[in-house]
Amino acid sequence: MTRLLAVTLALASLAAAHAETVLVEAEGFSDHGGWVLDQQFIPEMGSPYLLAHGLGTPVADAKTTVAFPAPGQYRVLVRTVDWVAKFGAKGAPGRFQVLVDGKPLAETFGTRGAQWAWHDGGTVSITKQEVPVALHDLTGFEGRCDALLFTTEAGLTPPNDLKAMAEWRRKLLGLPEKPTEAGEFDLVVVGGGVAGTCAAVSAARLGLKVALIQDRPVLGGNSSSEVRVWIQGRTNLGPYPRLGEIVRELNPKPPRRSPDTPEALGDDVKLAVVQAEKNIALFLNHYAFKVETEGKRITAVVARHTATARETRFTGKLFADCTGDGTIGFLAGADYDIAEKGHMGGSNMWRVVDTGQPSPFPECPWAHDLKGKPFPAKLEQLGHWFWESGFDRDPLKEVERARDNNFRAMYGAWDNLKNDRKLHPNHKLEWAAYIIGKRESRRLLGDVILTKDDILSNKEFPDGCVPCTWSIDLHVPEPGLGKYFEGDEFISVAKFTHFKAPYLLPYRCLYSRNVPNLFMAGRDISVTHEALGTTRVMGTCGMMGEVVGRAALLCKKHDATPRAVYERHLDELKALLATPLSKLPIPPPPVSRPARPAPPFKAPGENLARTAKITTSSDRDTKTYPPSAINDGKADTTSNNGRWLSATGVPNWVELSWDEPKTIASARIISGYVSGGEILDPIADFALQWHDGTGWKDIPGAAATGNTDPYWFRSFHPVKTNRIRLHVTAAGGGITRLWELELYPDRAAK
Repeated sequence: MTRLLAVTLALASLAAAHAETVLVEAEGFSDHGGWVLDQQFIPEMGSPYLLAHGLGTPVADAKTTVAFPAPGQYRVLVRTVDWVAKFGAKGAPGRFQVLVDGKPLAETFGTRGAQWAWHDGGTVSITKQEVPVALHDLTGFEGRCDALLFTTEAGLTPPNDLKAMAEWRRKLLGLPEKPTEAGEFDLVVVGGGVAGTCAAVSAARLGLKVALIQDRPVLGGNSSSEVRVWIQGRTNLGPYPRLGEIVRELNPKPPRRSPDTPEALGDDVKLAVVQAEKNIALFLNHYAFKVETEGKRITAVVARHTATARETRFTGKLFADCTGDGTIGFLAGADYDIAEKGHMGGSNMWRVVDTGQPSPFPECPWAHDLKGKPFPAKLEQLGHWFWESGFDRDPLKEVERARDNNFRAMYGAWDNLKNDRKLHPNHKLEWAAYIIGKRESRRLLGDVILTKDDILSNKEFPDGCVPCTWSIDLHVPEPGLGKYFEGDEFISVAKFTHFKAPYLLPYRCLYSRNVPNLFMAGRDISVTHEALGTTRVMGTCGMMGEVVGRAALLCKKHDATPRAVYERHLDELKALLATPLSKLPIPPPPVSRPARPAPPFKAPGENLARTAKITTSSDRDTKTYPPSAINDGKADTTSNNGRWLSATGVPNWVELSWDEPKTIASARIISGYVSGGEILDPIADFALQWHDGTGWKDIPGAAATGNTDPYWFRSFHPVKTNRIRLHVTAAGGGITRLWELELYPDRAAK
């Protein structure tokens, strides 16, 4: 028995030695078809993967050709997941097949497991050296595939541990142990959002050799066509009005709504700005995953290509963490803070369009069940920023769950509207972001940690430089709907705290306090959770990058650390902040009107709006900003109280109605918000409309484009109706802010 066992083991060992194993990474398929490359969860699940993001319509096959070393019977294993299983939902919406030489394997994938794992697909007979392989989506509902393994070794169990799997993959793919050297740079910027792009461009224009590493195929981060958030935060303000000029180059024609079309986000414009700089080496589709250090200083960053897995090493004197998640700082041992619970979530915005013909939608029993629940259901409310998840989930380890929760909310809402309520028969889901737009995760700590109290008390710092103008805007779950989905809430409300703007963020928030050659710009800078509410918007983050690029020049010039720039070269930095790095002229101050006093106004008759019933398309917060404020007869423009605010997203509207028809011949609209004694952001594009019994008609002479007057007044040819509507198509931040809507029976003041 002993000799037989020894012979058996020897034969088994010999067979294993001659076993053939082929690893095929899904992201490496030669033709992705309708599948998209999703790399945003590499820290969680270990790899980029292909996602069948079809919005309920199966996507075209992803295809490639696999070279086999020898014919034979191969076991097939597929690394995948049933993406709704982690929620306890049944139905496996992400089903797909693997086609080998045109024939589907017997097993259907995406049907097992709440976590990513290797799904056994049975065996396949390989009879030729090169064989076409395809991923065939069955549903269009977010099926996902990481990799396929073909092996003749019967007992092979691929690793699923992330560290072990990374090394195993490298060996099977035949990748070199050492990365390719990209060269040495004065500044290595990791993260190609607005902050990182501005840092790279500003440093390059000052003569520094810069590497810009971005893990996506486009620049802009949340302001790219992948996420479609418009850039907010006022730029080009004193005392350094040149700050923001590169932000404007990246965003010369700001989108009029969020989300907008991909063309409106200007991916090509951002790319052209960077490619025009001879001092920038741009590395798109590179995920930075490793940091090398000597002592406390960073010496190099290693990045992996998201499709080929080939690694590149970047050495440098200075580094800027513009990742949003503080990834480089974390890997380098930088001090950081993080709100693991009670933080702001992430959004995946979406759009619906009227196709003009019947557009059915499949039922989604695995999605959030919204039947009878108070979700924002009007067309104007669908898919905006407040569809947000992840508040009490780990902002680094459960991001895929947050994104998938947004998917379940979107599909559940559309299923409810289309199939339960039988509404919008001709509308369809036209677009949805699969890249989650994050708001908050790690914040790296600098020599100053800016607090909410600093901002509200207007504390001055000698190195104050970046103007913060966005209100302290913190998002929390909306309680009415949230009680039904505790732990996986997906609708937020914004809690605002206003301050005297602009407030100057200190330079010392833009470098690490314990990694001496590390800058940061963007939402991972040195602020508290509360202060992040104002610093996180992209216009402000871009100006941080412009400061970092200038400070990097002084570091090189004086062989100094970022801290030493503050300690010994602050006056030189201030002078550099006033130096233009763009040919763009400084824009004039925003058009505003004094908050007090209001211009003289004599009402042309009785304000008929006072007796009207108010209906709105959406509301930001009915307790703080009730619709009744629209016609309460109070217009105290010295205060931001007493107004009505819409939810974010245009178009939006306000309707006034009466039981009996009224004759309307003039209107006054008082809109905007008070900041620094001025009224800003009155509604920009709008039209007054009347209902003629069959539909809405624009009132001739009662519309505006590019309005800057917070006390807008017009007379027009009288209309007789019992319904008047203010239809807004452009407003600052997509929010209609009304102190008062007044309607009068006469054409001019008496």
